[in-house]
Amino acid sequence: MKLYPLKFKSILKEIIWGGNEISKFKGITPVQEGVGESWEISSVEGNVSVVANGELADKSLSEIIATYKEQLVGKKNFETFGTTFPLLIKFIDARDNLSIQVHPDDELAKKRHNSFGKTEMWYVINAASGAFLYSGFEKQMTPDSYVKSIEDNTFVDSLAKHDVKKGDVFFLPAGRVHAIGAGTFIAEIQQTSNITYRIYDYNRKDANGNGRELHTELAKDAIDFKLYDNYQTAYTRKENQPVLLESCRYFTTNLLELTKDITRDYSETDSFVAYICMGGACTIRDDKGNDLSVKQGETILLPADTQSVCVSPEGSVLLLETYV
Repeated sequence: MKLYPLKFKSILKEIIWGGNEISKFKGITPVQEGVGESWEISSVEGNVSVVANGELADKSLSEIIATYKEQLVGKKNFETFGTTFPLLIKFIDARDNLSIQVHPDDELAKKRHNSFGKTEMWYVINAASGAFLYSGFEKQMTPDSYVKSIEDNTFVDSLAKHDVKKGDVFFLPAGRVHAIGAGTFIAEIQQTSNITYRIYDYNRKDANGNGRELHTELAKDAIDFKLYDNYQTAYTRKENQPVLLESCRYFTTNLLELTKDITRDYSETDSFVAYICMGGACTIRDDKGNDLSVKQGETILLPADTQSVCVSPEGSVLLLETYV
């Protein structure tokens, strides 16, 4: 069977801090309250995506990688990751401030958890008035001053706080301290890893009066304490041509803001390509004669053996294009 562009069933996560933005964005009716995350493409154990369209409908992502191998994910990806899909793509709707956390890099994650680390990026889909996020340090910290600041409740004072608006982009390499603030709705592209060290949770208590577990010591070795000049990704919007947002060893992500047809050539890419639709709608036509319509809130996966696609916007469309 020839592979074709794939859609997956969204994995919706009801979380105490979730809101209703994901339902509204994806056109789910009736609107569901309390959905904090929608995992769009995932091969995380226990949360493996299932195909929603075509002949492979109801098969899991892991199954189809095992069957189609490099034809689906690309030669290098299959050699490196086997039947694990290398990226996790999700939407996150924070109605409350999320805990401040850090992720280990590949080396530390391998040593401690036999896992990959987690480098990620955020694209702000929408932000309420006054919404913010934390990324990186504003004041110089050391491992010792970090531990002391957790104990005396001043850790947040050392963080770089960023007011956010629609279209803002943040790259978060493993080791960067970060947190999403209330009223922020984002798309997240990350390495496939579920390892998070929780550093600080604003002293919140659960229904039984217990604080959440903090990973102060584990995080100490994972944190990048260096100060950087800038933590936000600058880019210039351009219509009808790809705009590079991020390129690292784990993923490359472009923004496509289209009002007319565009052809994308993937003959040299050796990777799957995912399109995450941020707004509007379009039709994707590949070189094998497959057509697929895509609308806001949907994510599609183009197999690695796709040579090229024509993207035809219905009026206009805003896409994130990501591959390894």
